[in-house]
Amino acid sequence: MIELNDVTVSYPVPTGRQVVLTDINLAMESGQTCALIGPSGCGKSTLLKLLAGIINEYQGTVMIDGHSVAPIRQRIGFIPQNYGLLPWRTVQENILLAARIKQGKQNLDMAAFRKLVDELGLAGLEKRFPGELSGGQQQRVALARAFLLQPDLLLMDEPFSALDAMTREDMQQVFLSVWREHTVSAVLVTHQVEEAVYLGRKIIIMSPFPGTIRKIIDNPLFGLENRERHPDFFEFCVFLRQMIQKDWAK
Repeated sequence: MIELNDVTVSYPVPTGRQVVLTDINLAMESGQTCALIGPSGCGKSTLLKLLAGIINEYQGTVMIDGHSVAPIRQRIGFIPQNYGLLPWRTVQENILLAARIKQGKQNLDMAAFRKLVDELGLAGLEKRFPGELSGGQQQRVALARAFLLQPDLLLMDEPFSALDAMTREDMQQVFLSVWREHTVSAVLVTHQVEEAVYLGRKIIIMSPFPGTIRKIIDNPLFGLENRERHPDFFEFCVFLRQMIQKDWAK
């Protein structure tokens, strides 16, 4: 269970403090996916850093399973826009890195590593370096690393934004397939309405800066198969886009 209650985040500026997020309230059940959508600069990435424990100065409470966020105690996976791969380490080393740091070299689950490599189509690429991979392959490595950690919470900051349209759709399907296998609580930041509808069981709409949560929508079309041929998917995306445009114009 992820809970944020009355959370406000501000940064010091020469004239005092600048509020970035204000009055954030959110409850997210274990194993759920939430898609976070909002205008540029509204604090979406700040909210992810808050959940990751990177930002620890704030007002209010941020809890994971009844405990304050503490990356030392909890397993929190984070996939940034650039995937966060170390260019001097191989695919295998990158995938094992987070789990190795968290539980030690001697306790790595190599059977789980091999299963993820096979699920994500990375077999045969283990000895390559990130610079030798396509964008889609790098994304798969980042996903494998995150899921091998067996995180309490997976945070994804526009992870598919750098991919071309076809690869992006493929990676969305790959993510859902692996997520269904491992059932990880996940928060995804996106600028794309269609991506939010496809990947978010809940869709969180944020306001312009300073960011607050304007609406939380239970999404009836989460993970819909053959979405491109489903009129309900198209109509819901249009409805959501109109709602967002109206909300952001306030």
